[in-house]
Amino acid sequence: MVIVNGQVSDTSALNQTHHIPPPCSEPLRIVFADDDLVVVDKPSGLLSVTGRFVKDCVERRILYEYPGARIVHRLDLDTSGLMVLGQNPKAVASLNAQFRERRVRKQYRAIVDGAVDDGDRTICLPLSPDPINRPRHRVYLQGGKFALTRMRCLKIDAGTSEVDLMPVTGRSHQLRIHLATIGHAILGCDLYAPPAVHLARERLMLHASLLGIEHPRTGCPMTFESPASFALPR
Repeated sequence: MVIVNGQVSDTSALNQTHHIPPPCSEPLRIVFADDDLVVVDKPSGLLSVTGRFVKDCVERRILYEYPGARIVHRLDLDTSGLMVLGQNPKAVASLNAQFRERRVRKQYRAIVDGAVDDGDRTICLPLSPDPINRPRHRVYLQGGKFALTRMRCLKIDAGTSEVDLMPVTGRSHQLRIHLATIGHAILGCDLYAPPAVHLARERLMLHASLLGIEHPRTGCPMTFESPASFALPR
């Protein structure tokens, strides 16, 4: 049990197992490329880097066209959307510093269970790996790492809500755990949602829709956007 925005939330629904998705047949879309960086739009179901059993990933696919590209951050397997890769050591170092110093602007679109309160909301719950149920993570108040998410409700329809999520930190599974813990699990989430919410959609309804960085060579601000393929009726 945790307290979020002064409200007590029950975490008992988080005890779920995970599934292994089928191979990803969707293409990796190139959004932007120059001598220093490559921005891609990752499909849901594709790993960011090679896994223990699954070898297909963003890193492997991109190397055919951009052999110097290197991963500087990751999206979860089931999350779709924008990722940036560095094309040379200086660009990789610059991008890594931007993520480390939290100078990167990140925004995600999600469809979640239940009617989210109108207005903006802040979720601040420390997270740590779950030593018993890997690859899950958990809210750990005594020794977890600081994790902060800002949320804005856009639309409520038929017991679900469309929201924008702005993670200030970038902990593993942060958005999925934070939303599940406050009672609004992301639809299609196999790790943290109750079974009915997990099965409500064929994929995780989470998409990295906006990415703002500084160009590693010029320092100029750059913003990339990718609309989510899912949306509630307007």
